[in-house]
Amino acid sequence: MRAGDIQVKGLTTRWLLNIIGVVVIVLAVVQIVCSVLIYNFYYNAVQQGIDSRISMSSGFLSKNSGVSDSDFEIAAKAYVDEFPDKNALELQVLDKNGNVIVSSRGFLPNDQDFADYQTALQDANGYGKWIGENVNGEKVMAVTKLVPQTNDVSVGAIRFVASLTQIDRNILYNILLLLAVCLVLLAFTVISGTLFLRSIISPIKAITNVAFRIASGNFEDRLPVKDADEIGKLCDTINYMASELQSTEKMKNEFISSVSHELRTPLTVIKGWAETMRGSIENDPALAEKGLDVIVNESARLSGLVEDLLDYSKMQAGRMELNKQKIDILAELGEAVYMYEDIAKQQGIKLEYIEPAILPPVMADPERLKQVFINVIDNAIKYSESGDQVLVEASQHDIYVKITVIDTGCGIAAEDLGRVKERFYKANKTVRGSGIGLAIADEIIKMHDGILEIDSKEGAGTTVRIILPYILSNEQERNNAIE
Repeated sequence: MRAGDIQVKGLTTRWLLNIIGVVVIVLAVVQIVCSVLIYNFYYNAVQQGIDSRISMSSGFLSKNSGVSDSDFEIAAKAYVDEFPDKNALELQVLDKNGNVIVSSRGFLPNDQDFADYQTALQDANGYGKWIGENVNGEKVMAVTKLVPQTNDVSVGAIRFVASLTQIDRNILYNILLLLAVCLVLLAFTVISGTLFLRSIISPIKAITNVAFRIASGNFEDRLPVKDADEIGKLCDTINYMASELQSTEKMKNEFISSVSHELRTPLTVIKGWAETMRGSIENDPALAEKGLDVIVNESARLSGLVEDLLDYSKMQAGRMELNKQKIDILAELGEAVYMYEDIAKQQGIKLEYIEPAILPPVMADPERLKQVFINVIDNAIKYSESGDQVLVEASQHDIYVKITVIDTGCGIAAEDLGRVKERFYKANKTVRGSGIGLAIADEIIKMHDGILEIDSKEGAGTTVRIILPYILSNEQERNNAIE
């Protein structure tokens, strides 16, 4: 798959479906709810206005009309003539049979069967409301209130009729205005979201392309960091990853080159001595014996290198296991020092071992621990020259034992000191070695709950300290518990 084949449209699609979808639903709900509230507000306002007038009118007619129909009709006409809101409302007065006897419009309506009047007759409070179209097709709200006398017998009814045409126009106007506001909000969300997405998608495309090139092996490619936001941090991280990959690739190549050289040298020596010995086993037994010694030593060297590679593979896969047991650490350290006494003497290096009378036992894997000692002592001798000294010392402290290896060799530069325990890393590339010995040693010590420390100064030598906890006696455990 090429970098250009990677689609970023999925992000836009998900944004449209998720964010815009949610916004549309929310705005639709707001539109519907607000439209209902606007409708109810206007219609309730009309009804409340009619109710206040009809209550006052019904009370006035109830007090000021006589008990006879003619008295009620006279009082009704007089009240209608003085009604101040004739332009806003139509006031009708009905007799006890439901017939309109007077109207503020000046003429009597043809439709006498009013739904609101029929409702008022059935209502306990004598109140009825109806919304619909009149005979002229005009939408109106009609409210009827029965006019009781002192004996609670109705002598007629008051009916108010309000046109809803202008009210509906006002409602429609407000709903459309609200809809326009919702559309503006939706447009603002879409525009701002699109601009925001572009500010994300463009860097993502650049990151995708660079990441693809890095994955293809171009570790020198870098991303420009424009902002300090999450995208900027991602660019920093990818740039850091590329730098680390570039460094790892360089170390890997150097490791392969170094290991190839390490393998080739003993193999060349073995092959050369084997060819030399082919015709000299009988003629020159001393030469053959020397050749066999060389072959055995170089084979051991090859075996050690292969073991290091296998240990590193196990360490990377998390499969390195320890066979811990109670051991005498001085026995393992003494064997490691003994192995290098002759080698140090041959190279003109003074190897000194300060051994205490006794050290407390430690819980450790003896083979792995000896592997660490051999690696550290081998490095001390390997990076020293004729006339230098290597000191190995063991000592006991509060709750741990410390193995110190000090050499007066070439030392380690300050910029390399912090990385010498990294895999494949070699501070001095002129000296033989695979670059994984210290990484393995450090991992083994960590698995023993210990610490491997390295101090060095270029041209002055190196000090390596191996710190391991020892097995506490019952008395020491009690003292620690008390403290």
